[in-house]
Amino acid sequence: MQVRQRLENLSSELTATERKLCTALLLDYPYAGLDTIQDLAKKTNTSPPSISRFVAKLGFQGYQDFQRHLIDEIRQSNRSPLDLHVGDRPIQGEFLEDFVARAVNLISASTSATTSAQFERVCALLGDEKRNIYLIGGRISDAIALYVSRHLRQVRSGVFHLPADPEIWPEYLLRMRSKDVLFVVDFRRYQRRLSELARLAREQSGLQIVVLTDKWMSPAANHANEVFATPIESGTVWDSYAGAMVLMEAMLTRIAETNWDKTRKRIEAWDSLRFDHGARDDDQ
Repeated sequence: MQVRQRLENLSSELTATERKLCTALLLDYPYAGLDTIQDLAKKTNTSPPSISRFVAKLGFQGYQDFQRHLIDEIRQSNRSPLDLHVGDRPIQGEFLEDFVARAVNLISASTSATTSAQFERVCALLGDEKRNIYLIGGRISDAIALYVSRHLRQVRSGVFHLPADPEIWPEYLLRMRSKDVLFVVDFRRYQRRLSELARLAREQSGLQIVVLTDKWMSPAANHANEVFATPIESGTVWDSYAGAMVLMEAMLTRIAETNWDKTRKRIEAWDSLRFDHGARDDDQ
């Protein structure tokens, strides 16, 4: 179990001092936990013995053991394709059959990692036409953000896919209102700029932030109201986004079918205005 999960699972059972420690660790996760025990005690106005008791309550053998787990999480979150490749990986049956079986397992695990209540909450957020929706992703994961934005804007208006150039982001930040939603997709090796964008968006407008990430948690998750932590480990040279994509497809379908008559009319109108040769659909 990830350290973050242990912190969150125990949040309702903590003393006042432990809550201070938990909050400090989550606000700058995982880096706050890499401070020396003396520095963490000073920053949280607690004491080293209190911190030692706290990490023991989390299930660690001591503060060093706690930090070892955090360091291992950081290493896992920064693994490159060269690190992920497993030589002489055992294949069950034909390669394609084995690969698809692994993807199916990821899809199943993604479903288990998402509660129905959270799924419905986020669908309601993204489907609410009183809210503008802003989407962005990392180097590779932006493909998922673009996929969601292209489909969602056929269902409703007020959907904006942010460009990769951060010099343009202030224009969108100035547009954002407290009732709007910023949807961030960020898988390991994370884009630090996305965390900064989420922080600025929260400070600027106080809007809702949804983050789609993996179990190691993008730093952007520190600023999120809702976090989807989907499994991505495929046991191959590349992480797999199969589970994340199915989750997004389910979400888009749920939103589209909630008010199907309205959705059908918008898609019909949208299709009637399509250009035969697929003119570029620039974001506004």
